Amino acid sequence: MTALQEQPTLAPEMLQKIDAYWRAANYLSVGQIYLCDNPLLKRPLELSDVKHMLLGHWGTTPGQNFIYAHLNRIIKQFDLDMIYVSGPGHGGPSVVANTYLEGSYSEIYPEISHDEAGLRKLFIQFSFPGGIPSHASPECPGSIHEGGELGYSLSHSFGAVFDNPDLIVACVVGDGEAETGPLATAWHSNKFLNPASDGAVLPILHLNGYKIANPTVLARIEHEELDQLLRGYGWTPYFVEGDDPELMHEAMATTLDTCVEKIKSIQHDARQHGNLTRPRWPMIVLKSPKGWTGPKVVDGVPIEGTFHAHQVPLSDPATHPEHLRMLEDWLRSYRPDELFDEAGRLKPELAELAPTGARRMGANPHANGGMLLRDLKMPNYRDYAVDVFPRGVMGIGDTHAMGPFVRDIIKLNAEQQNFRVFGPDETASNGLEAVFDVTSRQWDARTQPDDEFLAPAGRVMEMLSEHQCEGWLEGYLLTGRHGLFNCYEAFIHIVDSMFNQHAKWLKVTNGLPWRHKIASLNYLLASHVWRQDHNGFTHQDPGFIDHVVNKKASVVRVYLPPDTNCMLSVMDHCLRSRHYVNVVIAGKHPAPQWLSMEAAEKHCADGIGIWDWAGNEGEGNGDGGEPDVVMACCGDVPTLETLAAVSILREHLPELKIRVVNVVDLMKLQPHSEHPHGLADPGFDALFTKNKPVIFAFHAYPWLIHRLTYRRTNHENLHVRGYKEEGTITTPFDMTVLNDLDRFHLVMDAIDRLPQTGEKGQALKRQLTAKLAEHRQYICKHGQDMPEVREWRWRD
Repeated sequence: MTALQEQPTLAPEMLQKIDAYWRAANYLSVGQIYLCDNPLLKRPLELSDVKHMLLGHWGTTPGQNFIYAHLNRIIKQFDLDMIYVSGPGHGGPSVVANTYLEGSYSEIYPEISHDEAGLRKLFIQFSFPGGIPSHASPECPGSIHEGGELGYSLSHSFGAVFDNPDLIVACVVGDGEAETGPLATAWHSNKFLNPASDGAVLPILHLNGYKIANPTVLARIEHEELDQLLRGYGWTPYFVEGDDPELMHEAMATTLDTCVEKIKSIQHDARQHGNLTRPRWPMIVLKSPKGWTGPKVVDGVPIEGTFHAHQVPLSDPATHPEHLRMLEDWLRSYRPDELFDEAGRLKPELAELAPTGARRMGANPHANGGMLLRDLKMPNYRDYAVDVFPRGVMGIGDTHAMGPFVRDIIKLNAEQQNFRVFGPDETASNGLEAVFDVTSRQWDARTQPDDEFLAPAGRVMEMLSEHQCEGWLEGYLLTGRHGLFNCYEAFIHIVDSMFNQHAKWLKVTNGLPWRHKIASLNYLLASHVWRQDHNGFTHQDPGFIDHVVNKKASVVRVYLPPDTNCMLSVMDHCLRSRHYVNVVIAGKHPAPQWLSMEAAEKHCADGIGIWDWAGNEGEGNGDGGEPDVVMACCGDVPTLETLAAVSILREHLPELKIRVVNVVDLMKLQPHSEHPHGLADPGFDALFTKNKPVIFAFHAYPWLIHRLTYRRTNHENLHVRGYKEEGTITTPFDMTVLNDLDRFHLVMDAIDRLPQTGEKGQALKRQLTAKLAEHRQYICKHGQDMPEVREWRWRD
């Protein structure tokens, strides 16, 4: 137990009121798990008052209710701008109960009124068909973190306080959650917090000892070891331990006062005196029994303080009559008649303990970030256009060319400080080095003279943890700001599950009119699969987009711009958008440039189109009808190889009518009934024909194209080349050869589907087969691609 002061922090009357408020929250929490009627226990509890299916999680709930009640006190005492992040899984009963008690819940859901009828609805909706989940879900006011999947609470919390100097996030970290890799990494976020311009996070490690069926590691190491661990992470831990409510209330109040005063002192020292030496921020370790105040023993099995308290302690009142009696005794132990009046309202002397207005954690606008969202000040992306004359001229690399655009977004928004770039130590590697002309990487640990671009304040956030960067960015977006996540394509998979949860959050909040739309989560995936010649197989995986397209069509967008001007147009669109996940895949290596800015704007607006200049179906050969073959492409390298293949076909088989179709917006391939960007069947058929061969060169795994187009009329004639898990340390062109995506294979694929090419076509196939053998010999001897590949240029 933290040592108590000689003069108690809580006057006796305040201690009694806080304890009563805590009991009220516990009562409402138990009621949510169990009751469908008789919410005030005005009569003896009957089996018909109990839900048929008992779902929920009790173990973490009383500790979180205890924390919330005490946070209410310090918010009022210090006039704090504070939000609450519930990290332990399934903390829904607590956050719903507390937002109901403070009034923010009923303001959003007036049918959940502050009377007996409202209590009945509050109870029955929990984990009930058509109701609310058992997490701190989007439906709950004040929540920016659902907590169904564990590990991200602390990184979300830090993301929320970047550029929010007055905000404090009280982040409850479950001791089970603390065993996850992302959470273990997130303790290091304190090395990236600027006390002069950022807010503060107050972590509260809730050490209740157990997960769903096992003890937690941090609860079973010695006190000294835990203290040393947290101090080693750079924190100053304060311990509040015990099970006696009166002693615990006083200890928690004293500790919270100490922590808030310490936070304010650190910030004052930085803001008034310029002291930016990395502080040791305070944190709290709350050690309380799992299932505190619940049943002690059920059917001879200890419950409180064990893993048995994790979910529903009394699980079967229908077949165990004694469980019904125990449930009633449990509910009455909170003395509801002392807490609620006859009508079912929380008594005024208790209700006044909660903050008012936007100071309530359930009503804080930071937890509904779209309320605070301001548009980015955007430079004119057309000013960064690259010259495409002659067509196919080599550019410096699409992301390198886009870097100045991102740099100037940072510069234009420097005053309102609502845009940051996040990435795992790869911002420069991914071609965005221009941003360092105007900003640094934010860094509050030690520096050395030869370090580059490190400063206490910066708009670039880098840590070699994709989880951390994703969590920071999500917290930043959810509290009303904008950002860009750049990452190597292969390793964005590390956050597959985090993306899942954010996409689900967006999907649910789309249906909640009181949730204001937030800025989109924008991924820029560079260093992609086709240009990993020196890293090899380990760095080759384009499958993130397969994962992304599983999510609701109302949420996800995937773009593969073929050149710099298209990329600028796409990125401008993505950064202006709201409530989407946008995935943009682009290269950083020198690559040909195809479209003028004017043409790129139109092409990107359409999302898909025929490149008339590349095909020859309109050059007077034949009757002007449909082409003989459609050469389609999606992605920068597939576009290059397709155009090189077309040049071979046009030179050697000039009688063929060839159409080139380029895809920027991948979701155009789906029917409109499946995705709002999708083409209706007549539009799709107008591009790809109803019966002609289609050779489709695709950036990623080929079966994704088949999946998106399987309903289309001409699907049986669609032949897709893409990545097929072949890669090694090799040349750029050989990567395409290994996966049959190269220009030579694409030509041979076309010939195989065009019997009218006859012997002329077969002769070309033999020539190209020999060319592939020559290629292999050449790269093994010289270590680079053949000159005719390296120096190939498009000729109009």
